[in-house]
Amino acid sequence: MSTATEVRELYQRMTGRKVLFISLLVVALIALAIGATSVGSSSLGFADAARVIASKVFPFAHIHTSAIEEAIIWDIRLPRVILALFAGASLAIAGSAMQGTLRNPLVSPFTLGISSGAAFGAALAIILGVGVVGGGRYIVILNAFVFALLTMALVYGIARIRSMTTETVILAGIAVSYLFMALVSALQYIAGEHDLAAIVYWTMGSLNAASWGQVLIILPILAICIPLMVRYAWDLNVMGAGEEVASSLGVAVKRVRVINLTLATVVTATVISFTGIIGFIGLVAPHITRLIIGGDHRYLLPCSCLMGALLLLGADTLARTALPYEIPVGIMTAFIGVPFFVYLLTRKRREFWQ
Repeated sequence: MSTATEVRELYQRMTGRKVLFISLLVVALIALAIGATSVGSSSLGFADAARVIASKVFPFAHIHTSAIEEAIIWDIRLPRVILALFAGASLAIAGSAMQGTLRNPLVSPFTLGISSGAAFGAALAIILGVGVVGGGRYIVILNAFVFALLTMALVYGIARIRSMTTETVILAGIAVSYLFMALVSALQYIAGEHDLAAIVYWTMGSLNAASWGQVLIILPILAICIPLMVRYAWDLNVMGAGEEVASSLGVAVKRVRVINLTLATVVTATVISFTGIIGFIGLVAPHITRLIIGGDHRYLLPCSCLMGALLLLGADTLARTALPYEIPVGIMTAFIGVPFFVYLLTRKRREFWQ
């Protein structure tokens, strides 16, 4: 058997394993979503959840449901489950794209200051009532979104002074993150008791305010940005060999870097403006996926989406059912993410980009 044939068969086997892994993730995600919709403090279970969902999806079937069942399943539980799926997928693919673009395994939306900028925008709205664009009931959401984008713009501006290298982007992100964290602390220092509790709760991250309105706002943004990020998977694969190699093969490295980081920023800003800061999903989900299927971004990006959705939905389900009272999902993701992060730091050293 020729070497070319052996390589082709090996590639087909590896591709088959990746496709199998994606299929298993989809099945696990569907099962968890159904399970999460059917558990809660009320006595409604799987059969009740299935009946309510079926009655909404197939209204012509005339399936009988009560108003209480519809309120609990359709208006409260299901929007939260879908928002968890969207948020987890968005944070995970943003982290994966950032890590691939900057060739650094520890990069995440939090590392580059996006979360800190959003927290400052939310704090301005909560504590001082200052809205950058408009006001009303969405003042906190709009402020968080705008300041998350402004934060990345500031990082871009600083990094461009040093020719937009990966090192300057990361260092600029860390510096800007500390700046906005200090500003948030200053606002907390002057805040009243009620406002202080509100901003602390926002920074913990939560999905308990999920609604169909939020889902419908987030959906079109993710439907545009995520496919565009996957479109650059080949470029990220080539950039993994180094900027000089990528440039010699025709990849516009700086352009790809700016586009990917911009898309990742928009996706992250969209999600955390509604949910607050949810840490570690953007860091942990890509690593778990990469350890299982490798670093080919054609599979890594979509698999990271599924893994992030699975992790966040699982964490949120535990956060609202494991104890007699609900805890913020950001705390639960930290409990999951910190041990894995420590494992990454202490595991046997090997080349990351392979």
